[in-house]
Amino acid sequence: MDIVVKGRKTEVPERFRRHVAEKLERINKLDGKVISVDVELSKEHNPRQVDHADQVEITLHSRGPIIRAEASSSDPYSALDLASAKLDAQLRKAADRRRISKGPRAPMSVAAATAALSDTPGQATPEELSPPRKTMQGSVQVEGDGPLVVREKTHPAEPMALDQALYEMELVGHDFYLFVDAETKQPSVVYRRHAYDYGVIHLKVEA
Repeated sequence: MDIVVKGRKTEVPERFRRHVAEKLERINKLDGKVISVDVELSKEHNPRQVDHADQVEITLHSRGPIIRAEASSSDPYSALDLASAKLDAQLRKAADRRRISKGPRAPMSVAAATAALSDTPGQATPEELSPPRKTMQGSVQVEGDGPLVVREKTHPAEPMALDQALYEMELVGHDFYLFVDAETKQPSVVYRRHAYDYGVIHLKVEA
């Protein structure tokens, strides 16, 4: 298993790299299919964010879905401990799901449970999901107070069913997940609403 540690807006001390390797060594015991792990340490220099100045994001690549966990704290070692604990919980959740899916009584598909959500009135709009801002950051115009972080990521995507998209959203620990619907071939987003409710947004590409 390869472990890659990198810094964003900060240098990564060699001692921290060694600590990461020791901390994540047990991952193979939880998931023997792990290929590589990316660990990113970032630093928030705003003095008002001193309690969350150091952020650690762990991304696990395996022969299955990508699993991600992140946490912030007043020092990098505490942030790593918190992110590592979240990652362990995600791995155990994935292992439990595999055991349930192989059992004689598999649970109802999440896709079936949320099938009516995509056409239900009152769903959150894109504006509600991403409030407008009025500040300029490069070519992005935003509105509102507080620090602005603009990051761009590109991921390979294979069409998948809705229940798989929800499952992978839980694994990466986000409140939304962008995917291509295997049935409609449309770009789609699932997102968390209240408690255990989910919403679905499909994009219809016009000619």
